[in-house]
Amino acid sequence: MPLALSPAPPAPAPTAAPWPWQASAACADLPPGVVFARRAKDAAPALRACAVCPVRRQCEQAVAPAESWFDGVCAGRLWRNGRPAAHTSPSGSSRA
Repeated sequence: MPLALSPAPPAPAPTAAPWPWQASAACADLPPGVVFARRAKDAAPALRACAVCPVRRQCEQAVAPAESWFDGVCAGRLWRNGRPAAHTSPSGSSRA
């Protein structure tokens, strides 16, 4: 008598983001190359998004850029190796 095989369990549903607040992030639809850019020119769209982002504080707490050697844009700043990089803000003024 052949063994009856039980059906495979359903695959887990994919999760959209590891943190619920990410769906509300102003940069959510930007390409990773913009968000994780090392140069201000390339990161400009992400920096502009940060300026109006409703979840900047949650982003900075989750990413902890100064503690993680982060490269890219987080909480309105461009970071290189976990340090704020000097750049020109979207309004044209120089920031550190």
